[in-house]
Amino acid sequence: MNNDILKPDYIFESSWEVCNKVGGIYTVLSTRAKTLHERLSDHMVFIGPDCWKEKPSPYFIEDNRLLAAWRKQALKDGLKVKVGRWDIPGKPMAVLVDFTPFFEKKDQIYTQMWELYQVDSLHAYGDYDEASMFSYAAALVVESYYRYFNLDGKNVVYHANEWMTGMGALYLQHQIPEIATVFTTHATSIGRSIAGNNKPLYDYLFAYDGDQMARELNMESKHSIEKQTAMNVDCFTTVSEITANECKELIGKPVDVVLPNGFDNSFVPKGATFTKKRRAARKRMLKIANALLGTNLDDETLIISTSGRYEFRNKGIDVYIEAMNRLLRDSDLKRNVVAFIEVPGWVGEPRQDLRERLDLDMPFDTPLEVPMVTHWLHNMSHDNVLNMLKHYNMWNQKDDKVKLIFLPCYLTGNDGIFNMAYYDLVLGNDLCIYPSYYEPWGYTPLEAIAFKVPCITTDLAGFGMWANSVKGAYSEIEDGVKVIHRTDYNYSEVADEIKDTVAKFSAFTPELTKKCRDNADKLSKKALWSQFIKYYEQAYHIALSHARERQHNA
Repeated sequence: MNNDILKPDYIFESSWEVCNKVGGIYTVLSTRAKTLHERLSDHMVFIGPDCWKEKPSPYFIEDNRLLAAWRKQALKDGLKVKVGRWDIPGKPMAVLVDFTPFFEKKDQIYTQMWELYQVDSLHAYGDYDEASMFSYAAALVVESYYRYFNLDGKNVVYHANEWMTGMGALYLQHQIPEIATVFTTHATSIGRSIAGNNKPLYDYLFAYDGDQMARELNMESKHSIEKQTAMNVDCFTTVSEITANECKELIGKPVDVVLPNGFDNSFVPKGATFTKKRRAARKRMLKIANALLGTNLDDETLIISTSGRYEFRNKGIDVYIEAMNRLLRDSDLKRNVVAFIEVPGWVGEPRQDLRERLDLDMPFDTPLEVPMVTHWLHNMSHDNVLNMLKHYNMWNQKDDKVKLIFLPCYLTGNDGIFNMAYYDLVLGNDLCIYPSYYEPWGYTPLEAIAFKVPCITTDLAGFGMWANSVKGAYSEIEDGVKVIHRTDYNYSEVADEIKDTVAKFSAFTPELTKKCRDNADKLSKKALWSQFIKYYEQAYHIALSHARERQHNA
């Protein structure tokens, strides 16, 4: 076989998060798209679920002129699709497919998957059916496009993300063996479940049997599709060394390539615009804190935050609160601290009393009731964050040097209180803290340093491991990222280390703070997609080589 690097002529990439912002994979795909679109133009096609039906998607610009003739053919093939552009940098082509018509065929689809690949859908529940029908529909989109444009003889790659798209990858592998398949698991379904069920994951990883744990945790169907996809595709990948280890132990297959998650910093403001936006963000955050708390905190206040999905233990929200509680009594703390928790909870409505104070735009010397939350929640008495604050008696008293504020909604720019998008707010922080217990990669710390905000993370996050590998030792806060060693059992030590790092940072001179911010910025440049795309090229080459071999042996 020719040893030259094989390059794709076409890439079809499917994910539940194409034009559908629900988690970190949206960031992976949407920031990488520009780099791939520059190389392949409209031969880079993203396929996502049409969740919006009659309503227009806020992330998708439909264009009826694109692929108009094929769209008619697709309709004849029983596929209802919308074609247009994903509204992100690069504006790549996107196809959204209506997967609901396939529900009536699901038993036949599952039977075929069992017969061909021993995928066990018998114990399916929850989102399994929905994800599988989308996965199948996405594969039919590729099949229809492939046949219509007669792509025989072209290097075609189908890239499936997470177990939700595994069925489509297997369908194409069987139906059009000329297509090279790549599968990326961003987190194993069993690993996430073990961690989420408060079981120790890391010390016992070598001893866990993935199939047995799937039965124990009622995850058989998700684990089965993930495992069979991993076993059968042309190239199996994941996003970090830590998850690669998980794949080997829980899925029973080592990955072919690790694809670290890069970043596209084209939307990070520069120069005077950056300074202006940072000032605006800080002003807004302090104004809201003062209105809620009845305080007069000035710009000398240390603003810190954590953010991400509301996984209380996995994302380290518990240890963050623990650290802030200990910081309250730390004599080394040199500045007042406002610590935000920006995770979407079961949010009700923005607080009317807080809005009124913000509109009045004047100082107040009494706090509002429950001065720890910016929006009312549907489940105030059962919320993990509020319960932990109550347990520790953290009521944001006037004299407390550390005030903790829960912001329980998505920061899209219209939440009713902050009314600023996440990226416009994050750059107002002095320090961000993401002490994850389970974090295959970790976009939040990478985003923070791209906005010149130093951060604290752990070596149980893929990003933390990467930061250490760049330095060749444990990264310290002076390097822009403080990486804390975290295990199944050292929760208390982690809380202390966060507390000590924040106290240390609070005493930094302006010169040292600037150096710290510059180092964060420099490190983020090493994680741009332009640096990381080479790993994808490797994965495409491996997949295309295997697909060629398959044809040769057929």
